[in-house]
Amino acid sequence: MTKKKIINELNNIKMKTIKSIFGIAILFMVMLSACNQLGPQSLDEMVVEAKKHVDAVTVEQLKEKLDNGDMILLIDVREPNEFNAGYIPGSVNIPRGVLEFKINNEAFWDAAFLYLPEKDEEIIVYCKKGKRGMLAGETLKKLGFTNVTYLEGAWKKWERTYPDIFEKNLDAMGHDTGGEVGGC
Repeated sequence: MTKKKIINELNNIKMKTIKSIFGIAILFMVMLSACNQLGPQSLDEMVVEAKKHVDAVTVEQLKEKLDNGDMILLIDVREPNEFNAGYIPGSVNIPRGVLEFKINNEAFWDAAFLYLPEKDEEIIVYCKKGKRGMLAGETLKKLGFTNVTYLEGAWKKWERTYPDIFEKNLDAMGHDTGGEVGGC
């Protein structure tokens, strides 16, 4: 073997070694980034991620839809005590913690005198301030619902913008609304 061939052979070995090391480094970086994605997320990170997948509707847009009689399913994902104190007219209360269990439960919808929602039905979700609504919207999308938005500003924004347009469930709050009470 000539000196030139030996040098070429050594250069080829060096290049293969460099390529191998580079390939291993890239593989290591990909694996490391995958580990970071699998780790736990903070609430704020979850909300940011949900916001990427679910569009918002403003309270003004929602009011216009309600005024026009648009066929929408309005889901309040707050807890029952929050819902009963005041909610947007026409809302159905499904707390976020049980949303996955009730959204496709025909018995739940029958008890509410409503139809089981179709996968392409327009659904608007809201909560008190917005985070639960965004997360609920993302959950509904993951469950196959395709026309889901969340109410930007949520119940608080609705309450400030339309202070006279809401309903309460006084019976559920322990108020007696029927008949006379005592007296002559």
